Amino acid sequence: MSEDKINGIIDKYRGQPSSLIHALVEIQHANHWLPREVMHQVAEALEVPFAQVLQIASFYKTFSLTPKGRHEVHVCGGMTCHLRGAAKLLAKVEEITGLKPGETDTDARFTLDTGACLGSCSIGPELIVDGKHYGRMTPERAEDVLNRYE
Repeated sequence: MSEDKINGIIDKYRGQPSSLIHALVEIQHANHWLPREVMHQVAEALEVPFAQVLQIASFYKTFSLTPKGRHEVHVCGGMTCHLRGAAKLLAKVEEITGLKPGETDTDARFTLDTGACLGSCSIGPELIVDGKHYGRMTPERAEDVLNRYE
């Protein structure tokens, strides 16, 4: 993400400490993570302690303190999905992406994660890419889905 874009987001909330979460959400959305130096800039511009920025950024799961890929891939690991073949699906996604859960590839295309029940048990096993749900997913179909994301 360009420094100008980050500065534009920060400037929009300058002097508004009550807008801290909004500023962080915008930066996270645009940049896919919150670098420490950017959090320092946010703290200074919004006139809040850096510790408060770090506390919020590390508390909410929506924020990442490490670089993420342009596309976030989740494989549900809940009981229903597990019983319907999620382990095989995850193995195929790992093979396709070359990633283990929690990793991001070197060109920042994908970040792979797993989660306990993602709330769509009736369509499991489930693959979610950038919030889009792909239900009744098979290992064979996973490559077609992931190829849609550049």
